[in-house]
Amino acid sequence: MNFVTKEPINKGWSKDKKYFVTDENGNRYLLRVSDIAEYDKKQSEFNMMKQVASFGVPMCQPIEFGTCDEGVYSIQSWFDGDDAEEVIATLSDTEQYVYGLEAGRILKKIHSIPAPATQGDWEIRFNCKMDYKIKKYTECPLKYENGQAFIDYINENRHLLKNRPQTYQHGDYHIGNMMIDRNGKLYIIDFNRNDYGDPWEDIKAITWDVEASQMFASGRINGYFDNDVPEEFWRIFALYISCGILSSLPWAIPFGEEQIQVMVNQAKEVLSWYNNMKNPVPTWYSKGYYLQYIDGIPFKLKSPFDFSFLSEYGRVFKVFDDQDSGNICFGTEKDGQRYFIKFAGAPTEQYNGDPADAIVRLKATLPVYSDLKHKNLIELVEAKDIAGGFMMMFKWVDGDCMGRMYTAQHKKFMALSVQDKLKVFADILDFFEYIASQNYVPIDFYDGSIMYDFECGKTTICDIDFYRKQPCINDMGRMWGSSLFQSPEEYQLGAVIDEVTNVYTIGATAFALFGEYNRTRDKWQLSDELFEVATRAVNDDRTKRQQSIRQLIDEWENHP
Repeated sequence: MNFVTKEPINKGWSKDKKYFVTDENGNRYLLRVSDIAEYDKKQSEFNMMKQVASFGVPMCQPIEFGTCDEGVYSIQSWFDGDDAEEVIATLSDTEQYVYGLEAGRILKKIHSIPAPATQGDWEIRFNCKMDYKIKKYTECPLKYENGQAFIDYINENRHLLKNRPQTYQHGDYHIGNMMIDRNGKLYIIDFNRNDYGDPWEDIKAITWDVEASQMFASGRINGYFDNDVPEEFWRIFALYISCGILSSLPWAIPFGEEQIQVMVNQAKEVLSWYNNMKNPVPTWYSKGYYLQYIDGIPFKLKSPFDFSFLSEYGRVFKVFDDQDSGNICFGTEKDGQRYFIKFAGAPTEQYNGDPADAIVRLKATLPVYSDLKHKNLIELVEAKDIAGGFMMMFKWVDGDCMGRMYTAQHKKFMALSVQDKLKVFADILDFFEYIASQNYVPIDFYDGSIMYDFECGKTTICDIDFYRKQPCINDMGRMWGSSLFQSPEEYQLGAVIDEVTNVYTIGATAFALFGEYNRTRDKWQLSDELFEVATRAVNDDRTKRQQSIRQLIDEWENHP
């Protein structure tokens, strides 16, 4: 093959040189070049990749193998995609879990290739490997805190390796060696550490997955075992994890202090998963959800529910199921118009109450949405009883949420310039003044209530379900809401909840926007005078706060 472009790829730990190349016809490929001394190893790797690809594993397709001036090369197909770890961070828990299921199923498919009959006994081979790794760790000048727990677990569970099967192994199967293409398809890359051995040993690199997403990691396990994980697996898996952790520290030393610290932190984390190797089932593991699909989009429930009524409102393009309110929400599109639908009555996964109670609560919000009309407030279109539950439909709002539960969106929001955040805050002040004029108090206002459209610079307030008319008394004790935004009176049964409470919420919002949620001067991005205005607003003594939203606005605007 003749290439007209050749761009180096500087990612990963492999010693191979990697290039993005194109030929004279514009076809794109991945070129890997290794030392000529590795010819036999790389030829075997290439041939095995061809076999793996024949099983339908989504991967770069092996195309050509040979030698060149630089050594031994392989050419593989190219696809456009992003690192799975980066994509996963932007997804909901459900979406992360579904990708994990797929990753587990793919690994099971890889393991369908048996090891050669000539392969040596696994118990003997791996016991020798463990002895070597224990020796290297023992001789290592550095040690983990309570590293002996790993050694003890290994020695107590060696016998579990007797008669373990052997198959082809990817050798480094984790989220860092996965990509997601433009159509959302998961691909597996970097087979250069392939080997033969116990298929369960090939799962141990999941430690990197856990760091990225516990739901993805749980999905990997459940997908691999088709949601029926044998008890024996956990004990053997912990054995392989222990062995891998022990060897990581001596490996890291040549790479310097940064990598050493990574491994030290990982060992500490693993010990916490297993309660110092006393519990073989790691704390991060989740047995998973009942998954239901609508228009190809997965979402989690406790049990099946008929959402066919949604077809009346168009195609579902988004599901919001990570809520503990008993509600589940959908983004729909019909005739070029988008809507946001909130529904109560389904057995949502994170809600522990009676769906009937969720229906009552959602119906109770209807007067709030009917009463309040503001340019920065989400707009109600329709509300009705349907499918044994209650539905509220709003006009769809484009934008990213400030809420910290949406990590990627929150990071993007907080990266706004100070001037842009001042505009957001001005919109919130205007909204709160309007709320006060309507004799409402915004119960459960928090960062997740704030959305921002980066294209047009528009702020939208959503989720006003718990807002109450004045006069309002705390009849709950601990009221609905985030502790970072709640005033002391929202914890006191019988306390008055009023406009002075609103002042506290505004002050807390100012610190969230301009102080990284920290109420100390060192994190504050604005002037000392505005810091004092915000500090006064969040005084625990309500008599020392500004006594109205208007007073707070005047003080804020008079101290640029």
